[in-house]
Amino acid sequence: MEETIRGTEAAQIPQQRGTSLLETAVRYAEERHWDVFPGTWLVPADGGQRCSCEDPACAAPGAHPARGDWAAQATGSATVARRMWQKQPTASVLLPTGRTFDAIDVPETAGFLALARMRRMELALGPVTLTPDRRMRFFVLPGAAVKVPDLVRRLGWSPHVLDLGVLGEGAYVAAPPTRLGTWGAVQWACRPTAANRWLPDVEELISPLTYACGRDR
Repeated sequence: MEETIRGTEAAQIPQQRGTSLLETAVRYAEERHWDVFPGTWLVPADGGQRCSCEDPACAAPGAHPARGDWAAQATGSATVARRMWQKQPTASVLLPTGRTFDAIDVPETAGFLALARMRRMELALGPVTLTPDRRMRFFVLPGAAVKVPDLVRRLGWSPHVLDLGVLGEGAYVAAPPTRLGTWGAVQWACRPTAANRWLPDVEELISPLTYACGRDR
């Protein structure tokens, strides 16, 4: 039997609080022990907004690293994070992957289908982001990048066929409430809470994610 998601389920995304980027970055470092680093930001231009990198064709305006050494810049210190955002309060909040978490990247439609299945299966979920370019990132324990190709093959799929990627060492995710140009802000589909402080291993989530991406082809 085919599985569908009701419109109300897909629409129930937690709204973001009006907390400053600075305080949000500090909270991620202090409460979640996530490394954070400031990225680019949006600046007024011709009645609209452009990325501070000044590239008119920027693919992720206001939501990508501002420096080539961003990996070394990332910090888990709330004090250092506060100091960095005080220099540029509107800088995006970026989180390096491959340290305290990896992120499984799937299309929004597949992500909501997977979330529905996971909740019915009563699986333990970590935080999940929803981006304005209609992608969802499921936070899992580090090491997923190595495991996923073999896990997908065991489920009968070629990793190259599915729109399912892994952000691990050397990559990053934009964290809420970072804005992506005029498209909107990154949101939490599953907000960080005390209950999901301990992240799942990718092996626990890969089956519903693979199923959903297979359905979404």
